[in-house]
Formats: sequence, structure tokens, C-alpha cells
Amino acid sequence: MITLEDVKKNAQILEFINQTEEAMEALRYTNHGRRHSDVVAERCMHIAKEMGLSDREAELAAIAGFCHDMGNFLTRTYHHFFGAQLFSQVFIGKSDPKELAMIMQAISNHDKDEMNFVHTVSALLVLADKSDVHRNRVSKQSMEETKADIHDRVNWATTESGLNVDNKTKKIVLSLKIDTTFCPIMEYFEIFTERMEFCRKAAQFLGYNFGLQINDVELL
Repeated sequence: MITLEDVKKNAQILEFINQTEEAMEALRYTNHGRRHSDVVAERCMHIAKEMGLSDREAELAAIAGFCHDMGNFLTRTYHHFFGAQLFSQVFIGKSDPKELAMIMQAISNHDKDEMNFVHTVSALLVLADKSDVHRNRVSKQSMEETKADIHDRVNWATTESGLNVDNKTKKIVLSLKIDTTFCPIMEYFEIFTERMEFCRKAAQFLGYNFGLQINDVELL
């Protein structure tokens, strides 16, 4: 069985992620490289453990989380499909066929309108990925450039971001701290409403409701 440690040490996977980071910076996108990969993998693991899922489910989700965006250096539009294929090329014959297929499906499923959850790994990845909003994702150094782009403004204004799992109320809550002197909260909803809908669907598949809390105020 492949482990998250195996994946993080694989030179080919790391190069795909490095190339993606360079490609996204050239396009002036928020970080889709190693920082985002690590955060999503860790968040997948955290959610799974908080929900009481098996260690193997947690690790498979973390592997998918680490690799989910690495197809971006080939194409932004179809990066999820290419990412799944790249993962297969690296690990086919080196991992359990069923687990390989689950990771591939999770990567392919994480960023498309027709999301169809068929296993926990895929749902965990969507929650972890779509909830990663934070100023550390802003790669631009110029504040004037940051102010000019709504995605950068929202991410830069977000100083804290975390997912909390409440097993008693069966609710998964995304908790954010947003500096409203830099960016109004309404701008968050302008660009992230669709992502919150993806999170809601993923949480429901896992048997939970999804909630959103901004600056200690529960909005969803």
C-alpha cells in the first residue's frame, strides 16, 4: 500500500506540483503548489480523524489532497482529469487497484460542476480543498496588485481559516476571520458561493450538515 510519505517523497509527483506552482504564479492565480497541497492533505486527515473514519480512509484522502491540483501545469480547465491520469501513471502497478481508482476518482471529481460522490475519500477532498482560503495563498508581493484582484483581496483579508467537526450536532463548520477593513464580507460570497455549495454536498454525503462562520457570526 502506498502511503502519504511515499507520495511526498516521489520526485515525479513533487515536480508536477512544482511545475503547477510556477504555472499558476505566471497566471497570477492564488497558490496551487506545495503550500496548498500540504494544507489540503492535512485537512483531509483532520476531518477524517475527527469523524472517526478509518486510518486508511484518512490516508487515502490525504494522498488525493496532496496531489489533487498537480495537473494545473498542463491545463487549468481540465487539471482535475489530467491530475488523475498523472497519478495513475506514477503509481499504477505499485498500489492496490481499488485504492488507486479511489484516489484517481477523488482527484478527477474535486473540481467540476457535475460532482458525484461515490466514496468518502472524494467528499473529504472537496471539503478540504474548497475551504482553503487564507492570505498565505496570495503569491503576489505588490499590495496594489492584490487589491486589484477580488480573489487575492478575499484571500489576503482572511487571517484565520479552519474546519471544525461537531459529531454531536453532525455539523462541519468552516470558521473564518476576515479583515473587513481590507475586504467586505460580501466579496467572499461573490466568489465562493459555489464552493460553499460543493462543501454542503460533500458534508451531506458524509452524513453531516455544513456551516459557515465568519468573524464569530454563524451565517450558514
